[in-house]
Amino acid sequence: MPARKRPESTPQGESPNGAIAQRTPVKSSISSPEGQRERGRRAVFESIRRHGQIARVDVAQDTGVSPATVTAIVAEMIREGLVEERPQAGVEGVKKRGRPRVLLEVRGEAHLVAGLKIAHRSISAVITDFAGRQVAAQLEDLRKTEHEALELRDRCVDAVCRTAKTAGLNLSDLSAIGVGIAGLVDATRGFVHWSPSLSSRNVGIGVALAEAVGMPVFVDNDANLVAVAERLFGLGRDVENFLVVTVENGVGVGIVLDGKIYRGVRGCGAEFGHTKVQLDGALCRCGQRGCLEAYVGDYAMLREASVAYADGDQTIQASALKTLIADAKNGEQPAQTIVARAARMFGMGLANLVNLFDPELILLAGERVHLDQLYEDELLNSLKNLTVKVDAPLPKIIIHKWSDEMWAMGAAAFAISGVTDHSLQKSRADAA
Repeated sequence: MPARKRPESTPQGESPNGAIAQRTPVKSSISSPEGQRERGRRAVFESIRRHGQIARVDVAQDTGVSPATVTAIVAEMIREGLVEERPQAGVEGVKKRGRPRVLLEVRGEAHLVAGLKIAHRSISAVITDFAGRQVAAQLEDLRKTEHEALELRDRCVDAVCRTAKTAGLNLSDLSAIGVGIAGLVDATRGFVHWSPSLSSRNVGIGVALAEAVGMPVFVDNDANLVAVAERLFGLGRDVENFLVVTVENGVGVGIVLDGKIYRGVRGCGAEFGHTKVQLDGALCRCGQRGCLEAYVGDYAMLREASVAYADGDQTIQASALKTLIADAKNGEQPAQTIVARAARMFGMGLANLVNLFDPELILLAGERVHLDQLYEDELLNSLKNLTVKVDAPLPKIIIHKWSDEMWAMGAAAFAISGVTDHSLQKSRADAA
């Protein structure tokens, strides 16, 4: 059995605020034979991982890579210990002539990775094998919502170490860590332009964390990683074009186009919560005004409630928000006004997404039970009225509430992709 090898950490460079930023990886030219080969290997691996178990001929059909090339790529991956063969189980009572059909699957023992979801007041950590099977999980509370970069780095390290310990593992047993964080993130560098979880802007949190743990760290916007998880483990497995809209303390979107996550050039191409719905409108925590999040996010609705209610209650807690929603359902003013406006703004935002992307599916994610109020008739009517009218049904909208643990699974999946890319690039370099 091939030994598990940890990829080398990413090289370093200086960021504007003195934190460390990752160097953008050098990519092969798309038109070069090496680039085409690498893209073919990645497509084959992702097809095997997405399906769990799949035959070579089906991989070729799924990816558009020729059967002969799939056979060659798979042989390499088996030698490298990334993929293994499994004879297909027969149907009871049915006998077949010839050799049993052989299925391919990702070799789980090849690597262990960790995934972290940095939430408003908690860090959720999971450890999975290379096939995405969960090995351990743990939720840790954060005493505050905003942290210095090195402080947050240390909390992440502690969370990974404690989670590994629950499974009898050490930090050195892991090959990589994936991190999901709210905000504007350049995933190619693990660089956070802005996040509500950080007290400063332009932080190279990816390399700072990689230095501390001695392994590659892959950082992305948390909504993108929910979309990754949906694509690999959830309702988007068989859908090529879909959106995941997340609504918790903030608002985000993960965009999957032709089976791939869309991030934009700067990593800021999916900031749904910071699209503008009101000129010179409410103040958003990003520092601008009129953002969708400034009307729909938890903190925004509670801010409106603190002003509207006579007692001036400034308490920003989940229980207070549940009270606000309950008051709205019971017909009390001004709670109804606050919730109805949030629903209208959210409907406007969803309509804009439909008009821009025309997706097959929209998944509404978020564990807060109070968000049901945003998904009722008023929102759906607003969506119907604001989308371009064509003789075709609107995209299917499904509520899929994810726990923070499942968001962390998306971060782990991102780490698996990073380890895979490293393996593919190393294999190409060894062959050169």
